[in-house]
Amino acid sequence: MHKDNCTAIVLSAGQGKRMKTAVQKQYIELEGKPVIYYTLKAFQDSGIIGDIVLVVGKGQEKFAREEIADKYHFTKVSAIVAGGAQRYDSVWQGLKAVQRLNAPSQSSYVFIHDGARMFVDEGIIRRGYETVRRYRACVAGMPSKDTVKIVDDDGFAVQTPKRKYVWAVQTPQIFETSLITKAYFRLMQEQDIDVTDDAMVVEQMLHLPVRLFEGSYENIKITTPEDLEIAKEFLKKRQESG
Repeated sequence: MHKDNCTAIVLSAGQGKRMKTAVQKQYIELEGKPVIYYTLKAFQDSGIIGDIVLVVGKGQEKFAREEIADKYHFTKVSAIVAGGAQRYDSVWQGLKAVQRLNAPSQSSYVFIHDGARMFVDEGIIRRGYETVRRYRACVAGMPSKDTVKIVDDDGFAVQTPKRKYVWAVQTPQIFETSLITKAYFRLMQEQDIDVTDDAMVVEQMLHLPVRLFEGSYENIKITTPEDLEIAKEFLKKRQESG
């Protein structure tokens, strides 16, 4: 496979208030290592990813360098930058770091990933890479297992979309670097910002379609204490299978 310039932006600046712990969710330890370790290791070990930009909370840069990147020998972590108040602010800081690392290239791609999704693996990364090279913009996701209802402002069901058309979106969300940078540049000029993921930025700012590719039902985002218990079981299963 042709080798392109691929950089992963790993977002680890969230406060994790729903976890209800004194320690931020990305630093909670599972089997003796923090959640963010497992996320970074997947990109460190990937034959596709060349560099990693780690986005952390303001003031955590030194800790992340010494206690995460250096401690676990994540040599691909080329930059550690402080995030912003909102997710899109953190992504923008990550994209600016990517620009500083790499000269502009038409065959350059960026993988934007939640640090709390510790079960990303080489299969997901490779499927995403193959998809973005064809469609320029893509996101990981899985078909919904449940019937979904669209409701009105009063909570009444108004539509039941066919389940085959409903996907739960995950990360990584992958784009041509120049394309996502342009979309985010336009977003940061807007006064009224209402986006919840990177795909929406491309859809709203550039009016381009975003292709979905298969992630994994195990590719969960650790947000609540219940998620942490599920993650322990997934991790145990992976360790048992080698």
